[in-house]
Amino acid sequence: MLSPYAQRMARLSARIFGEVPPHMMPSSGLDPKVVRIFKEKPLDKRPEIVEYYPRHIELTTLLGKLRKVGLFRDEHADFKDEMKRQRALRGKVKPKKGEGKRAMKRG
Repeated sequence: MLSPYAQRMARLSARIFGEVPPHMMPSSGLDPKVVRIFKEKPLDKRPEIVEYYPRHIELTTLLGKLRKVGLFRDEHADFKDEMKRQRALRGKVKPKKGEGKRAMKRG
């Protein structure tokens, strides 16, 4: 029989190293769900969990480069560029640094 301290240390060791403690073996008749959880890989080690979402940053930069070359058509970005161009034609863009109202007064 183990002391309560030794039991706690064995349980903690099993949690850290992913082992099933001896007192929780399936033959002991304890909760089989706990045994199953101890047997499974941790969530951060399972590829179906880690690689669930696509790599957004790499995809965005790749599609941006393809758009500049002309191999990809991003309608939303095209729309934004067209709106920016139309604002510039109407004179609604912000002036560059040093070209504002105050600089115009000086002459």
